[in-house]
Amino acid sequence: MTQGLLDYLPFLTNMFLHGGWLHLILNMWTLYLFGPAVEDRLGSGRYLAFYLICGLVASFTHAIFNPNSAVPALGASGAISGVLGSFILMFPLARLVIVIPILFFPFFFEVPAILFAAFWFFTQVTAGIAELYMPSQGGGIAWWAHTGGFVAGLALTPVLHQSRQRYRNYQADEGVLGFDPQGRP
Repeated sequence: MTQGLLDYLPFLTNMFLHGGWLHLILNMWTLYLFGPAVEDRLGSGRYLAFYLICGLVASFTHAIFNPNSAVPALGASGAISGVLGSFILMFPLARLVIVIPILFFPFFFEVPAILFAAFWFFTQVTAGIAELYMPSQGGGIAWWAHTGGFVAGLALTPVLHQSRQRYRNYQADEGVLGFDPQGRP
């Protein structure tokens, strides 16, 4: 019984391992951008459970779509994709500033979060489908883990979202330079 349970432990622990410093930094940067707003709306305990469940769903989704892979899946990006899915559900009209480098010149664009997420999700699914038809032999990006985590975030948010009465108290100056507590400019 214990050995069978230990066989599934990597589905949880893989989200705490990364393939290098850049992998870790990019994951933590994305979590830093979207995580606090989601944690604020779910509450700390629910957020922890939410994050771990999204990571597990991402790991299992990756395993389902890559059953013969000998390459280990590493990283928190599946769980962080769940955080992104939750953010989009709760703050669809939040404005995100994105940068697109063209040659040596960075161009900054402001887009609604829902458009950013739709484009991001489309690229994950498209790349995942392409990977199914042209599998790579080496390590790569776990496209289906991202997709599974994102869908888990969308599905879990309505269940774990706390009531408005439990939101934290906001200070008077919090909406001056950004959004008000409802995500409006």
